[in-house]
Amino acid sequence: MSHLTLEVFAKALADQTRLRILNLLVQNSQLCVCELTDALGLAQPKISRHLAILREAGLLQDRKLGLWVHYRLHDDLQVWAKAILNQMQVASQQEAIYQEDSQRLHQLALADSTCGEV
Repeated sequence: MSHLTLEVFAKALADQTRLRILNLLVQNSQLCVCELTDALGLAQPKISRHLAILREAGLLQDRKLGLWVHYRLHDDLQVWAKAILNQMQVASQQEAIYQEDSQRLHQLALADSTCGEV
């Protein structure tokens, strides 16, 4: 992974959908595209487009398992970037949209309606 600059990092965060995705990935070790689609209540092409931006910026890495693609925070993400993402996740607990995303994901897990088990 190339060196992540502050500018690239900030540009990657400059969208609410990407913030919502990152918020869920900070809370969960990895998520499938369909889990993110269901949790955020958005169309799969929109989720995939934003995942690609985050992956190209170096924040995420993906792994294909059968039909499913799973995303997680990049293993080589710099310490400062991880710290910022963790603090953003703490701050997100005060905003309804992020709480609702987490609740929907939790409900999906309870219903055992995940795409592909790892």
